[in-house]
Amino acid sequence: QVQLVESGGGLVQPGGSLRLSCVASGSIFSIYAMGWYRQAPGKQRELVAGIASGGSTEYGDSVKGRFTISRDNAKNTVFLQMNSLKPEDTAVYYCNTVTLGARSYWGQGTQVTVSS
Repeated sequence: QVQLVESGGGLVQPGGSLRLSCVASGSIFSIYAMGWYRQAPGKQRELVAGIASGGSTEYGDSVKGRFTISRDNAKNTVFLQMNSLKPEDTAVYYCNTVTLGARSYWGQGTQVTVSS
């Protein structure tokens, strides 16, 4: 199995920035893609950003141009740089990975709160 641990969440004012990190461990050789999802109270979980093993990326419409996903393969870590944060970005952010065996794993989540 794969274990994922997120960090970097916190409280930030509108217009500010945060950088989230997700470290993968376990059967990391089987990872096909990693990404970030978020879920706000009373709302459905939504895709924030994803990055595949070949380097291709995708972003949710609401974060395009503001968030950037990147990775450090040597450290088995994926990052999410969040700029120009808005109150509607407030959510629990979850790291996710999909393996070559079509298994999905989730981290515990990290809270991001954007408020003045």
